[in-house]
Amino acid sequence: MTISVCMIVKNEEKNLAACLDCLKEIADEIVIVDTGSEDNTKAIAAEYTDKVYDFVWTGSFSDARNFAFSKAEMDYIYSADADERIDEENRKKFLLLKKALLPEVEIVQMYYCNQLENNTIYSFDKEYRPKLYKRIRHFIWQEKIHEAVALEPVVYDSDIEIVHKPSSGHGSRDLAVFADMVEKGEVLSKRLTDIYAKELYITGKTEDYKRAEHFFIKTAEEAKEEDILKQACSVLAKYYRLTGEDAAFMKYALKVTALNGCSEMCYEIGEYYFTKEDYQEAAMWYYNAAHETEPLLCAASRDELPLGRLEECRKRSNIS
Repeated sequence: MTISVCMIVKNEEKNLAACLDCLKEIADEIVIVDTGSEDNTKAIAAEYTDKVYDFVWTGSFSDARNFAFSKAEMDYIYSADADERIDEENRKKFLLLKKALLPEVEIVQMYYCNQLENNTIYSFDKEYRPKLYKRIRHFIWQEKIHEAVALEPVVYDSDIEIVHKPSSGHGSRDLAVFADMVEKGEVLSKRLTDIYAKELYITGKTEDYKRAEHFFIKTAEEAKEEDILKQACSVLAKYYRLTGEDAAFMKYALKVTALNGCSEMCYEIGEYYFTKEDYQEAAMWYYNAAHETEPLLCAASRDELPLGRLEECRKRSNIS
């Protein structure tokens, strides 16, 4: 089978060559869509392929990726980002996969690695992501009676590992896009609401929280699922703790503690009492964050953050 590598890029002169050096042996064609670079990105891309296209930014990453996919002509499409790397061992695995992949496979998942090191929204350092897609899908009927078209794709979980090595975080960019969507009245899916909460909690600045405040108040009021309520309340509690609005902080903290809590909220309550210099009370909540609850937004709220604070509480108040 043949592979089209498809990428969307903007101002990636520091990353692009290293990424394409990893992929040039694997790819039968390389399609690069530039969304408005002001550096040397397009010139670097032209050293690897003659399929370099300009795309006027619409505010949607999906629009840009769909445009890139529309230019592909090979059997499968590998979707890459400029800050990804595939080492020699995994390139060999990829080439073996290319020779042996069964034609009925429509999606290949690969391990996406190095997540926690780069302060991403993900709770796992290594996780499966769909990376290789069959370009043309053929629908078939199945079952001898009450026949139906097979709708679920055939997915293969490979052992190929891709290292994610961003040179900078994307939190500010992503949060600005989320805020713009909300302010324009666009409806966020459950998936995007989950990602918005995670990015905000992990990387957000006070101004990001301010722009998101009414969206998460509405989300908390209308939530029909417990986890969504907890996520929205955790975001709001952190914002109100940072701005010193104690009554609003307690309002949302109590909602979550009434539902058996989560690591983020226990940590936030610990932070509240820590700033009040009530270290014994703070330590109790940090302990609950680390040992009695599970995280919904930030994996670090279960381990390194509360455990570090527990040590500080011990030092400041001689808590055993």
